Amino acid sequence: MQAPILELNHLSYAYVQDKNVLSNISLNFFAGESVVILGANGCGKSTLLKILSGLLHPTSGTITAFGREVTEKSLLERSFLSEFRQRIGFIFQNSDAQLFSTTVRDELSFAPLQAGLSPQVISERVQDIAELLGISHLLNRPPYHLSGGEKKKVALASVLSVNPDILFLDEPTNGLDPRTQYWLVEFLSTLHSKGKTIITATHDLSIVEDIAERVIIFREDHTIAADGSCLPLLSDRQLLLDVNLIHARSHFHVGGARQHGGL
Repeated sequence: MQAPILELNHLSYAYVQDKNVLSNISLNFFAGESVVILGANGCGKSTLLKILSGLLHPTSGTITAFGREVTEKSLLERSFLSEFRQRIGFIFQNSDAQLFSTTVRDELSFAPLQAGLSPQVISERVQDIAELLGISHLLNRPPYHLSGGEKKKVALASVLSVNPDILFLDEPTNGLDPRTQYWLVEFLSTLHSKGKTIITATHDLSIVEDIAERVIIFREDHTIAADGSCLPLLSDRQLLLDVNLIHARSHFHVGGARQHGGL
């Protein structure tokens, strides 16, 4: 039986004492999965992604990655930190929070440089990833002058430049125009077909069927309501009502139809 690459055991997190944003979460994630963490705003999805990627540490419970418990202490070990950061990539909801370099080329070079790759390898990798995402013409431009869709592509390219095993995406379609959203969904499907583990947090029901095989649904009390195959869960109207992902007058349908009436 395949061992999980990420394990959460009875994990809770509180930004303020006694006010959990995650409560007693136990989950396993496996290599090659395409998973959507689905729930209403404020249910704890983004916090969970940050814990999985080592940006936050649980208030209680444990997280294990690649067979090793992830703690503040273990991430102080240079060898483990290096492996962990190279195997995990995080795409923030707001690209402006992720992009900081003077040019797009520098942005794409940063992570490979930190990984100790040679200048020649970095140059080749930057060119390859820029071509893959169709942003070669942006390489000498400042990221802060780009459109929202272009920034999202640069943020994705900067993470993919070290070829991580796992990609976390936090509300990836927020602020994207329809054309860029379509491109992103298709690109994520391609990455998954190449063996990447894709874990996405969203409340956007319209993209879930296209990018997920497995869906984990959160309640508004920061606990897990359901964990299973995508289509059966998206077909459970009462479940979606209970977790505040649709309202009683919504007309969301699985199978390509979009929701009418709003959330």
